[in-house]
Amino acid sequence: MPLSQGPSPGVAAQQSAPKQGVFLHTGWRSAGTWVWSRLRVLDSVTGFYEPFSNVLADLSLADVSASRPTLTSGHPPLAAPYFEEYRPFLQEGARGVAGYRKRFGTDRFAPAPDTEFPALQAYLANLCERTAEHGSVPVFKFCRSSGRLPWLKQAFPQVMHAAVLRNPASQFASGWLLNQQWSNPFFVAAPFRVLGLNQTEPLVRQAIEICGVSLPPAVPTSDDAYAMACEQYARTAEGNNAYRAFVALWILCALRMADGVDLMIDVDRLGQSRDYAAGLRAGFEAQTGLSPDFSSARDLVEETRRSAARMAGIDGRSMRAVHSAALKFLKAQNGADADFIELVREKMVLANELTEQWR
Repeated sequence: MPLSQGPSPGVAAQQSAPKQGVFLHTGWRSAGTWVWSRLRVLDSVTGFYEPFSNVLADLSLADVSASRPTLTSGHPPLAAPYFEEYRPFLQEGARGVAGYRKRFGTDRFAPAPDTEFPALQAYLANLCERTAEHGSVPVFKFCRSSGRLPWLKQAFPQVMHAAVLRNPASQFASGWLLNQQWSNPFFVAAPFRVLGLNQTEPLVRQAIEICGVSLPPAVPTSDDAYAMACEQYARTAEGNNAYRAFVALWILCALRMADGVDLMIDVDRLGQSRDYAAGLRAGFEAQTGLSPDFSSARDLVEETRRSAARMAGIDGRSMRAVHSAALKFLKAQNGADADFIELVREKMVLANELTEQWR
């Protein structure tokens, strides 16, 4: 697996026939939307945003134009609405993207595909095939795929599977500050929801326990009901517990990424090194023929440092133990790649530095 900490992702990229699309596996507040936007602007690309988002279950043609970044999203300006590329898969007077099921919207961490996966595979295959028929390259930006990444890698070997990795402190801070400033609890609630709905999986239960996460007391009777319970829980969640939940989900997703991606995108480094940005561009070009320009990436690590005084309600000094526990969890997994473990260790060291200033 090509990793992002080497001198050039382009050099490390596999030399083979061009991949027939890109699956970009990201986390909430990881800067994945920005990375995807750099691919979407290419003339040869059809960029699908969040193909597992539950918004797609009720989306109508009339809704598409309004699906743009808002002040509370923290997303970059986009030339077209988020869901513009789904228009051919919507019908006049009806709601819902063709083939989409709402249960796709919850990530899963089982070792083998669940009963929903054949329908999910058919849904994505239809998007890919219809796009290819028009001579375009499909590029999907996921936020709910990392747990299922091994399933997707096996089902779609013809596409490039790229992953976005951002240090957990910066990634969490982005969502926490949105909640503080705009009372938007979604990004605080999301880790509780995903962990809770997967807590019967031994690997997930282990991550919950090792990170010391307290889940909402509600019993998951349905995905929707539990999501609502988690949003309510997040509105008054103790900050340290919210961060522990985030790190537990972060390390689970990182573990899946380590096992199934063709290219790892280190967002922290992307904003600090023009050489790295150029190498990343070469990596995409080598595997897909696409040449996205990442030279305008912001230094998101420095932005996290500048926002430290605004991080209220969290004892950052106590987070070192959580970072250490998560890294220990990763190291304990059989077959964990040594280079990837080192990359995660670097992320945890950086997270220690960044959280030290939180009070």
